[in-house]
Amino acid sequence: MGLSTSTPSVAVQNANASDHQTASPPSECPMHARKIQGCPLSEKLFGPRSDSKTYSVPAHQDRAYEYVECPITGARVNKENLDPSNLMPPPNQTPAPDQPFPLSTVREESSTPKADSKKKWVYPSEQMFWNAMLRKGWKWKDEDISQKDMCNIIKIHNQNNEQAWKEILKWEALHASECPCGPSLIRFGGKAKQYSPRARIRSWMGYELPFDRHDWIINRCGTEVRYVIDYYDGGEVNKDYQFTVLDVRPALDSLSAVWDRMKVAWWRWTS
Repeated sequence: MGLSTSTPSVAVQNANASDHQTASPPSECPMHARKIQGCPLSEKLFGPRSDSKTYSVPAHQDRAYEYVECPITGARVNKENLDPSNLMPPPNQTPAPDQPFPLSTVREESSTPKADSKKKWVYPSEQMFWNAMLRKGWKWKDEDISQKDMCNIIKIHNQNNEQAWKEILKWEALHASECPCGPSLIRFGGKAKQYSPRARIRSWMGYELPFDRHDWIINRCGTEVRYVIDYYDGGEVNKDYQFTVLDVRPALDSLSAVWDRMKVAWWRWTS
């Protein structure tokens, strides 16, 4: 069941394989195995996808693989990461003017497939995370923070996202027959102050409100499906950098999602 409070128990077995996925090296790496675009089984069952959509890539994913460390060649040479137009690194990888210590620009590849692409989503580097916090008004001088703290923050961030995707795969196992090759992530967005109805009802019952919320939009073999993820404080960070309790479930904006939630509620009630 992972850390989700609403994960379908019967789907866990179908999705166990996802728990052992290893992130493949970037396409530039000699170890990278070439993948066939599209799903052969899906095309065999449903025919070729003539109406496939092309999804836009977020800015922070542009050139992301240039900062993913390759197991063979090691970290990329700095000059390879420079913008050829001005010989400067991307703005979000540039140290802030008053930054007290250097931060890594290496980015980790996730296990989450990117929609309409052979590649996967890539997590931000320590430097990108630092710059993003500054843009949101964070004042590092108000806190006693170190390089090691930033390293741990990145590991916690990445672990939370890996766990969220595993929980989504457990729900998507209910639709394995209609999408045999599995889902991919189109986009996501944070809605920290837009509490979900479920979170508000829980708070009325005396439970704490989540400290964050994300909406993830996935591609289920041509169908866009929205998932709501509430993040609750689970206490101390464990050895796997996990401390967040995730409440992952499909949003109630389609009959299919309503039916999934009803089935899972019944299974939980009768198990």
